[in-house]
Amino acid sequence: MQTTHRSFFAATLAVALLLCAAWIPAEAQEATIRKNLGERLSSFAKIDEVSKSPISGLYEVRINETDIFYTDAEGNFLIQGAILDTRARRNLTEERVAQLSVIAFDALPHKDAFQIVRGNGKRKMAVFEDPNCGYCKRFERDMQNVNDVTIYLFLYPVLGADSLEKSKNLWCAKDKPKAWIDAMVRDQPIVKASCDTSAIDRTLAFGKKHKITGTPTIIFADGTRVPGAITAVQVEKQLAEAK
Repeated sequence: MQTTHRSFFAATLAVALLLCAAWIPAEAQEATIRKNLGERLSSFAKIDEVSKSPISGLYEVRINETDIFYTDAEGNFLIQGAILDTRARRNLTEERVAQLSVIAFDALPHKDAFQIVRGNGKRKMAVFEDPNCGYCKRFERDMQNVNDVTIYLFLYPVLGADSLEKSKNLWCAKDKPKAWIDAMVRDQPIVKASCDTSAIDRTLAFGKKHKITGTPTIIFADGTRVPGAITAVQVEKQLAEAK
């Protein structure tokens, strides 16, 4: 009986706390969360955003632009993980991060990329790739089956010093698209060349800012970001949806 009373008391207290939290102005709750988490955890000294989560009484805390955590109304507890909608079979946290990771196509530094045009070139996409990336080579070979597209190719050497050297030689080639396809699709050696390669430095800085951590990373005209080597069929689907 005593255990039953305790359980009832705990449940009643939880409901009461939840109802009390509902009466606290949103601004005050956000200020409390920011203050408590900032004082207790150094990594939360700068919080980008505090907002209500899909679960009543639980708040989303965003730091470092796309890192998502969840907390109670006072910032006493912190949850790192995903919220899953079991009815719709959706990962709500994953969808939220994807939304935050969108890069407006027009905001890309197009001058620091070279273009590969196939067919009429009407459809557009951008790709960040490393010349030593095996997945990138597989992706490029499959991309030979995609037509009527303009690809903005950003050299993104993240796999070491040799990748950087190869990227510089590719950037300085007289015919960049040909040199790239020769290297990635035909396995031909990259010819040594020299020129101003500051574009690669800017691309690396851009990628770091936007948390582009792997290659290939594809960005479509609607801002959708797709990490990894997808197939030509999947590219065609994304290009169609990007319209």
